[in-house]
Amino acid sequence: MITTRTTVEPVDDLDHAGHRFRTMLLVGGLGVALVGTLLVAAGLGPVAVPPGTVARIIGHHTVGHPAAADWSTAQDSIVWLVRVPRVLLGALVGAALAITGAVLQTVVRNLLADPHILGVTSGASTGAAVYLLYGLTAATTATALAASAFAGALAATALLFVIAGINGQLTSLRLLLGGVTIGYIFSAATSFLIFASDRPEGARTVLFWLLGSLAPAAWPSVATTVAVVAVTVAAVLLLAPRLDALAAGDDTARTLGIAPNRIRLQALVIVALAVGSVVAVAGAIGFVGLIVPHIARLCAGGAHRQLVVVSGLLGALFLVVADVAARTVFAPRELPIGIVTAAVGAPLLLVLIRRLRTS
Repeated sequence: MITTRTTVEPVDDLDHAGHRFRTMLLVGGLGVALVGTLLVAAGLGPVAVPPGTVARIIGHHTVGHPAAADWSTAQDSIVWLVRVPRVLLGALVGAALAITGAVLQTVVRNLLADPHILGVTSGASTGAAVYLLYGLTAATTATALAASAFAGALAATALLFVIAGINGQLTSLRLLLGGVTIGYIFSAATSFLIFASDRPEGARTVLFWLLGSLAPAAWPSVATTVAVVAVTVAAVLLLAPRLDALAAGDDTARTLGIAPNRIRLQALVIVALAVGSVVAVAGAIGFVGLIVPHIARLCAGGAHRQLVVVSGLLGALFLVVADVAARTVFAPRELPIGIVTAAVGAPLLLVLIRRLRTS
């Protein structure tokens, strides 16, 4: 009697291959949309420049093609020295804030967490206020301002570790409450510095900076932010499997041989450095790290490898578009970009809260 052995192929009920394919399509579409948005955004302003001309100017300066310029010197200076650094910085800052927001929502196990939850933004704001109001020189330099803001961010991070790490228990609740406490402390310190200052112009500058602005963007700040965002993305991708386990709960993470507190500490260091760096160059911009990760989860799911990439692209798109609105809606006056992000983010947050109640 001859028997035949039938091979049964495993069935992927979760359709992992289909999900990966859809994620690749989503990432590709967002990448194309971001490139197109950057080209259009760099051409918008009091002196409009067509996207094709913007692309040729960028190509001329980066790869030497076209060699001969068919655009004016004024267009070249406006696009290459002013607008391209600004839109690139906006994309990088938006990506960093969105990625760190996604990580924080996992670390503190709170879907309404964002980079402000650490108090790092408030610490950076206090550092900037100290320099703008009580600096040794009357002239404000971008390097000195960034260094002062970054020092404030590091101080806030160190204080967070001290408060949340009492008794060696770096729990989600301690991080959440510690971050809120630190945020209030540094916000009060910034308000007191403004109140005590006898420099009205400096106080107005601080208030504008507190709402965020990409106006000081220049190539050196873009280069620094590129490095920061690249390191952030690489570090978070390396931590992605552990963050997935942490999202399932501390007990699940321990079962898989992962120490939750160690992962929280590593993630907080990454987030603090990233947020401190971008706040130092762009000011305190809210709602990006709160809203964008939720939209990314709806589009790509909760796995952090996909979530990080999609959040970064969506955050970059969101902030570039917000910056265009900030500098064109009331032209020639410029709105602080934080007003635009709040105007868009607050209604979206209400929609998300309603969705959480009904889901």
